[in-house]
Amino acid sequence: MLRDFDATPEQLFKVSTDPDLVSQWLGPNDLEMEVVEYDVRPGGRYRYVHRDADGNEYAFRGVFHAIEPGAMVIQTFEYEGFPGEVSLEKATYTATENGVRLRTWSVFPSVEARDGMVASGMERGLNDAMEKLTALLAKETGR
Repeated sequence: MLRDFDATPEQLFKVSTDPDLVSQWLGPNDLEMEVVEYDVRPGGRYRYVHRDADGNEYAFRGVFHAIEPGAMVIQTFEYEGFPGEVSLEKATYTATENGVRLRTWSVFPSVEARDGMVASGMERGLNDAMEKLTALLAKETGR
């Protein structure tokens, strides 16, 4: 995934790693989010839960492996509804002429795991999240 934002790499890194800010943008529009744990450091864990209007829960967890403030995060990602299907994710924050470029890679353990994640609505959730992230960055940066 590739997306440009009107912010600095440091500003994007902050809203991507501060649990109070992450809870405002990560996930689909129609789900509430609770950050249970978000310890952004090598070896630190995270867990968050999305809830729909009927009270159904969708929980995700992982471990942060490498952190370079303002530049990069490498972490694992696991949907608790499919335990054991862990993907590896890398996000980079690169300055551009007009702001910052977020580039993320997700590596799945199998084609079936990748296809299952896509079929679960991941694309809609990511699109919603990127729109909310854009709005939050505008609010946080005053742009």
